[in-house]
Amino acid sequence: MNTSHLEHAFIAVAFQCLLWPLVGRWVGGSLIVAVFLGREIAQHEYAGGGPNAVGYFYGLVHHWSPDSIFDVLSPAAACILLAVIVPGSPLWRAWQAHRTNVIGRSQP
Repeated sequence: MNTSHLEHAFIAVAFQCLLWPLVGRWVGGSLIVAVFLGREIAQHEYAGGGPNAVGYFYGLVHHWSPDSIFDVLSPAAACILLAVIVPGSPLWRAWQAHRTNVIGRSQP
């Protein structure tokens, strides 16, 4: 993992936070991950000679390296993590319910 993966994760989370009030946390994260995926596919098409010189799915199946895979997976993981742990998410509600039950049981 190099610094570009961390940078992509921070950029994705920042844009997810900007898009959140407009479209929600899941859609905002999906949109920015789609941008990073499209960027990687375009880079692979240009590595094969350019978009006019290669087939339709060329960038999707050729030239993928672990670095380029992590360039997409790190923003996806960061956006999923943010969407799952924020207040209002099902995980947050379950944690609050558990906490309320534990506090309720401890009081006489």
